[in-house]
Amino acid sequence: MSHQPVHVALAILHQEGQFLLQLRDNIPGIVYPGYWGLFGGHLEPGELPLETLQRELQEEITYEAKQVSEFGCFETPEVVRHVFNVPLTVEIGELVLHEGWDMGFWTPEDIRRGSRYSEKAGEVRPLGEPHQQIFLKFMAEGLF
Repeated sequence: MSHQPVHVALAILHQEGQFLLQLRDNIPGIVYPGYWGLFGGHLEPGELPLETLQRELQEEITYEAKQVSEFGCFETPEVVRHVFNVPLTVEIGELVLHEGWDMGFWTPEDIRRGSRYSEKAGEVRPLGEPHQQIFLKFMAEGLF
């Protein structure tokens, strides 16, 4: 029996040189509980990655992305991450966080450090390593 990797669609949301990240709920049993990461989620059966991305952004932060471009596909044996470049065209106050513990803007320095304070968590929380690697590649390519 062969193990099929899970496919997810993720958004690199950016505005004025900063990145909007989600602090995942700190619930045992989920992937990377209590870690910062990209907004997005699992592809539903028959759904294309772009469709998943649009649906997930609506569900998670009530954001309708107008400008979306493919950034890359990052594969491990467990997960295939379809990553999109998504400029954030509204103020953060217009977004409503429906999924996750917190959200906040990260600077490139925060990304390199790999951790950031969360007001809601009341402590510094780490950035998930796969997501940090995706951000570092994105920043190296100067796409924001």
